[in-house]
Amino acid sequence: MEDKIFKEFLEKKGLKFTKERAAVLKEVFSTHNHFDPDDLLIKMRKKGIRVSKASIYRTLPLLLECGLVEQVEKIDKHAHYEHTFGHGHHDHLICTKCGRIISLFSEKLERLQEKLCKKENFRSISHTLEIRGYCSKCNAKLK
Repeated sequence: MEDKIFKEFLEKKGLKFTKERAAVLKEVFSTHNHFDPDDLLIKMRKKGIRVSKASIYRTLPLLLECGLVEQVEKIDKHAHYEHTFGHGHHDHLICTKCGRIISLFSEKLERLQEKLCKKENFRSISHTLEIRGYCSKCNAKLK
């Protein structure tokens, strides 16, 4: 299904669904955790998939723009991504020491956000919540 969405998106932009873009899309959707572009490149090359670094760096923003991927956060000046198509909304706890990303969902938090938007007569179309701090392992080391 994601390949159909991506193909239609590219067609509307006057771009082609190349073999490299198809390979990047397939690898992104076979990855079930957060990743950065360089990790994706290494993973693909280890599998013997021929793809250039430039193709990955050009394809990810397209996947982001068409809504199949979300940028999770930036640590050390590089972005991490996750595929979101077919998955429910969730937020993130991000360890600023080791870079660990913990996905979380809170129904209470979602209701609070809806309540705040309603109070301000604000129509929300999306949101991201990232809480930065220390994971349990890093926090224990700091004590």
